[in-house]
Amino acid sequence: MNFLRFFLITSLSMFATGLTAAQPGLLKSEFIFQSSPFPECHASTLVETTNGLLAAWFGGLKEGERDVCIWVSHLETNGWTPPQMTASGTEGTQRREPTWNPVLFQPKNGPLFLFFKVGPSPETWKGMYKTSEDCGKTWSVCHALPDGILGPIKNKPVQLANGDIVSPCSTEGPQGWRVHFELSKDLCETWLATPPLNDGKSIGAIQPSILVQKDGSLLALGRTKQKKIFQMTSSDNGQTWSQMNLTSLPNPNSGIDAVTLHDGRFLLVYNHSTKKRSPLNVAISNNGKDWQAALVLEDDVRAPNGFAYPAVIQTTDGLVHITYTWKRLRIKHIVVDPAKVNLSPITP
Repeated sequence: MNFLRFFLITSLSMFATGLTAAQPGLLKSEFIFQSSPFPECHASTLVETTNGLLAAWFGGLKEGERDVCIWVSHLETNGWTPPQMTASGTEGTQRREPTWNPVLFQPKNGPLFLFFKVGPSPETWKGMYKTSEDCGKTWSVCHALPDGILGPIKNKPVQLANGDIVSPCSTEGPQGWRVHFELSKDLCETWLATPPLNDGKSIGAIQPSILVQKDGSLLALGRTKQKKIFQMTSSDNGQTWSQMNLTSLPNPNSGIDAVTLHDGRFLLVYNHSTKKRSPLNVAISNNGKDWQAALVLEDDVRAPNGFAYPAVIQTTDGLVHITYTWKRLRIKHIVVDPAKVNLSPITP
């Protein structure tokens, strides 16, 4: 890395620390790595294990290139471990293909899962997964999901109170962008998929995130081509869903993520814009319909490639952890105390 590039990254990291001090509840802002064996990275995912936090993302020459692999890093006492390549497109395929959109998921019982996609484009993706019995230190061989099952496309599955697992999914192809969900009653051993839940035309939608409401029903939010975040609900554990409609929250055709907090509220990370992947914002809601502004994580509309594809979880200590793509060059990690943020009305 040349000196100028290092200086710019270091300076912006220090600026982010300044933002932390200025915004109540924003406790930490850091890069998971400063240098890496790949020039670009994207689509991070995050999970809490019994041995701490684990993050994953894809990295390589450029999105869609055959050298793009899945990388992981562990948060240890002295910081994040150097990126380690964990999965590539050479496994389970006749020739090397790019990998995409890893998703880490730890069910209440059983191994840690790493889902990812392999293929030259989203239209041709094959769902794959690996498992780990030691919190992500070592991984199984690569397994292919059954035909017609893609696995979680960007955001984490949820495990319901009855043990069922609901995985948020979508497809991109000739029929447009369409959302569906994949359901498992046996800890990811077998899956059933719902039919597509939107026509892909009037609303082109992908990459849902699932929230669990106080009455046990599910709320899904996600990305669209219509410059708004979509929403839909399910009252039967994800088997059937209401009609998809658009919320008032803007979306610049970029991924979002959300989490149900321990106190029953919802926390959303998204770009509050219809055109750019900046700013990157945090909002909180009591009911999933009325949202209040909580934090601004990034705000630089001139930034190349912007700040995008957040992943968010709440850990057992009550803190919220967020990772996201920083200009396609780094993965940033944010720590938030949701009890300390200042909430205010969301302005257009």
